[in-house]
Amino acid sequence: MEIDNTLATISVFDPKKITLTDDDKKLKEQTDNFEAFMIKSILDISLKRENPLFGKDAGDKIYNSMYNDTMSKALSGGMGYSELLFNFLKEQSN
Repeated sequence: MEIDNTLATISVFDPKKITLTDDDKKLKEQTDNFEAFMIKSILDISLKRENPLFGKDAGDKIYNSMYNDTMSKALSGGMGYSELLFNFLKEQSN
């Protein structure tokens, strides 16, 4: 007995297979933003740069926050949480 898993490999975001409406694009943007927020929270906790050799400046926290924010935006949309949340919310709206 073979299991047909062709539907499992179809990505919702492949423009050749499914076209997204304006509402879908807005939802995708929001789910990407949520994923970026989650990633930033993880980076803030895991990348605490405390170096006893150097004193703390006023700009250290700002620089670290900006770095983590940029990294989280670059990583969002590719880890799968955004697509999972998008698919769940899309299914709930139908």
